[in-house]
Amino acid sequence: MVNKITSVIIAIFGIALLYMGGKLLLTGGSAFYALMGVGLLITAIMLFLQKRSALTFYAVLMWITLFWIIWEAGFDKWQWIPRGDLFGVIGVWLALPWVVRPLYRSQRAFHPFLGTTVIVMIALVIGLCFYDPLPQAGTITSQRAPADVDVAQNDWSAYGGTTNGLRFSALNQINKDNVKNLQVAWTYHTGDLRKTDDASEYTFEATPLKVNGLLYFCTPHNEVHALDPETGALKWKHTPAEDRSYLQQHQTCRGVSYYDSSTAPQADTSAAAPALCRKRIFNATTDAQLVALDADSGKVCSDFGNNGVVDLHANMGKLRPHALMETSAPLVAGNLVIVGDSVMDNGFNSGNPSGVIRAYDAISGRLVWNFDPANPENTQPIAQDQNYPYDTPIAWATLSADLKNGLVYVPFGNASPDELGIERDANSNTEKFRDTLVALDLKTGAFKWRYQSANHDLWDRDNPSQPSLLDIDYQGKKQPVVILPTKTGNLFVLNRLTGEPVYPVNQVKVSTEGGVAGEKFAATQPVSSLNFIPQPLTEKSMWGISPFDQISCRIDFKSLRYDGNPWTPSTEKGSIIFPGNIGVFNWGSVAVDPQRQLLIAAPVRLAYKYTMIKRTPQTATERMFTKDGTPYWNENFHGDYAIHIQQLASELGIPCIAPPWGRMVGVDLKTGKTEWLRRVGTTKNLSTTFLPGRFPIGFPMGMVAHGGPLVTAGDVVFHGATADNFFRAYDSSTGKLLWQTELSAGAQATPSTFMGKDGKQYVVIAAGGHGSMGTEEGDSVVAFRLN
Repeated sequence: MVNKITSVIIAIFGIALLYMGGKLLLTGGSAFYALMGVGLLITAIMLFLQKRSALTFYAVLMWITLFWIIWEAGFDKWQWIPRGDLFGVIGVWLALPWVVRPLYRSQRAFHPFLGTTVIVMIALVIGLCFYDPLPQAGTITSQRAPADVDVAQNDWSAYGGTTNGLRFSALNQINKDNVKNLQVAWTYHTGDLRKTDDASEYTFEATPLKVNGLLYFCTPHNEVHALDPETGALKWKHTPAEDRSYLQQHQTCRGVSYYDSSTAPQADTSAAAPALCRKRIFNATTDAQLVALDADSGKVCSDFGNNGVVDLHANMGKLRPHALMETSAPLVAGNLVIVGDSVMDNGFNSGNPSGVIRAYDAISGRLVWNFDPANPENTQPIAQDQNYPYDTPIAWATLSADLKNGLVYVPFGNASPDELGIERDANSNTEKFRDTLVALDLKTGAFKWRYQSANHDLWDRDNPSQPSLLDIDYQGKKQPVVILPTKTGNLFVLNRLTGEPVYPVNQVKVSTEGGVAGEKFAATQPVSSLNFIPQPLTEKSMWGISPFDQISCRIDFKSLRYDGNPWTPSTEKGSIIFPGNIGVFNWGSVAVDPQRQLLIAAPVRLAYKYTMIKRTPQTATERMFTKDGTPYWNENFHGDYAIHIQQLASELGIPCIAPPWGRMVGVDLKTGKTEWLRRVGTTKNLSTTFLPGRFPIGFPMGMVAHGGPLVTAGDVVFHGATADNFFRAYDSSTGKLLWQTELSAGAQATPSTFMGKDGKQYVVIAAGGHGSMGTEEGDSVVAFRLN
């Protein structure tokens, strides 16, 4: 009876494999699964007929499968899973005594060929558990020397540590030898949690500042909290009126900024009286307000703007609700507070907010200069009765400043709509500043130079990261550089005074044919010699946890357009865009140790599916919904096409491309060589569609990381960001994991570090989860120190 039931089950699997494998074969894909379906059916029939040869036949199938797996995937254990798990389980079952014994009609319970085959396969799998072909072992041997740029010392006074955006601290009390002894010093709960009417992209991504003897950070609803750095006790809190709406595209605040008038190099001579708040915290909010608070008390600085607030909607013209927002920390440089903007991507074809960069006097809130990409020559403050032009490139990431040389670095991205260029004017200033790093004069906003990181961007390849400023000794020549991470995976290393590439950049030929009607494509795209652009996908790159979801992903791969590079045109039938709009690098940027001239980064590997949906005059203003009733965010009302963007994933919600989806790398900037590479993150705590609750086991596959690293003079890299709720420390020279701890929620944020008045070094990170990543939600800020 057991064999009869077994044969039926195997037959069902065989029919399913034959059906799905046949569909794959018809798309031009691998014939293996269809043939394996036939093999399972033959096995089932032989077993049903009580043929002992069924076991021999299946053993042969197992060996064929093994050789096929090695041919397709080598010895990557994670890629063995979808190719071999089902067939391995069937083989183990068929080798068990209650299957073997009835076929021999005796007490014999072991089939020599199948039994030996199963034993060998199990031994191979066990052996693979101790082998990983991905990590690249190496050591960055550069020695520590004084840096020529300002770095964070006892305090963490700006979003990136200082205005240089390095995410580096010169503190070394916590080092690679003792970091294993880190303990929780305190945990603080903000009480600011997501409610049902909030945006789905609700994220706690703040990097706390430690300055003025307090610890400052903002929450997703733009509350500002000030804590005692050593105990986590609340000193003051600013709670603005909430403007909750599910229509908001982002509900986040990545950081606040600090200003001290006593240390600023200039003062506002137009002020009629001394400043009410000598020390200030600036917060740029998701409802586009720039707020000044007294750093000591949290009270509004009423002499700034209109009773402590500058309305960033000013001179923007008529805007739709929630179209303009601020998500990144403003830049405080000298006596100025400088902001870019974030806008709703692909909501409307026209009438989107300007991407103007505005610099305000930090005392009065007076507009000092503005850099408008549509009018780059005119940086004088706009007249009160005029408006900035709509639909220009935006810079939503935090800016950086070289205070010594008086320069501000603006990482402009795209202009909405990001994935459609039919109506763009190739000769306009707007096109010239799209996806461009721009250097401006700090005092006047005057244009100095620009470097375009992507040509005619049609894939939402914004420059999402704060640029990093340092001096490097590249090929024996010392140069002041700015490092620009991009979504494509490039790390452009440019002379920060001239904009000329320091590391070589090649213009590579890309696809120019196809796409939607009327679209034009750039003939080339820039590729830096230092890049983490993912290797091109093939059908063999597809993944899953079973043959069935892998076949589904293989069918998608063969059915969608993919030209083997990141610049595949989007189509109405659907295209694979790899990397997708989350990018290889995003707002977390990179961390740079300027004393050793090394760079730490956490590049992401995720593929996306872009589908262009033709709009007609009749559907110009219609809302579009997914099958489950969720509205698309990329509707592009009144445009030629709406854009449907979704991760290339199986029906189980698992990425179609094989892991790793997240890595960490160490680069010696003196040579430009990647010295080490490792996976980061595990599968623990993942939200799954195929299991209730969260996944309980931490397989070290390498997970997506949304948030940045921190590197210290203790030769330690601190990194949260991964989707498993863990906070980790690595050796910056080798990438070796030194310490880890599990947090109560996702730590999709960038940590900071400081020296307490108790003489102890602290490391602090926000742990509140990430809406679109689906990590555990929370409201914690957690500080660590040595015992």
